[in-house]
Amino acid sequence: MNTIFAQSGDRCGWPQVILFDLDGTLIDSVPDIAAAVNRLLGEDGHEPLAIDQVRSMIGNGVKKLVERAYAARGITLEGAPLDETTNRMMAIYGDHLTVETVLMPGAGEILAAYHKARVKLGVVTNKPESFTRTILAHFGLSEIIDVVVGGDTGPERKPAPDMLNYALEQVGLTASRALMVGDSPADIGAARAAFMASVAVRGGYTNVPVEELGADIVIDSLSELPAAIEQLKQPA
Repeated sequence: MNTIFAQSGDRCGWPQVILFDLDGTLIDSVPDIAAAVNRLLGEDGHEPLAIDQVRSMIGNGVKKLVERAYAARGITLEGAPLDETTNRMMAIYGDHLTVETVLMPGAGEILAAYHKARVKLGVVTNKPESFTRTILAHFGLSEIIDVVVGGDTGPERKPAPDMLNYALEQVGLTASRALMVGDSPADIGAARAAFMASVAVRGGYTNVPVEELGADIVIDSLSELPAAIEQLKQPA
């Protein structure tokens, strides 16, 4: 944090933009994703996966999820077969985006509060952009989100920094004025690669202990984000 603030000047008015991951950070989408994965597997004659198995597979986009799901059933998918199966998964999941998905505790309140405080808000996720926008609209969040970057928007996906940098370009701010909030190695890895401060939230989708992700601060829920931001703004 010292380097970040040394580059950005004083701590007043920080952050000017907060970028959030979606799955596992703002929403709990595992029930809908698991239902779609298991329908896909079932169509091919395979046994369903437990919801916790699917939870551990989320975080690097739909194609990687499909690859991992079939690998769990002893099947290696790659090339054209993987692409075709991913397209089927997209069609199935597209009809199940908001059946059982819910906001994570405190998500709606935190977004509303920072929007009211005139902090710009972004969602940066490896989930397809159209799916992301549908989900945000379902929860009435579209009007307060300034930028949405999905896995198919164009920039290289997290944990590369490209998606975060693209989001910053859209709102006209630099990494030194931004904060990334996420739950997985991809989120925190992307923030570190972008030289951006980060907060990791417990209870998301990660196989790595949250304390080992490398975030500047770890919180138990989004309701603790304001206190975490104040802590980050304190002189070292």
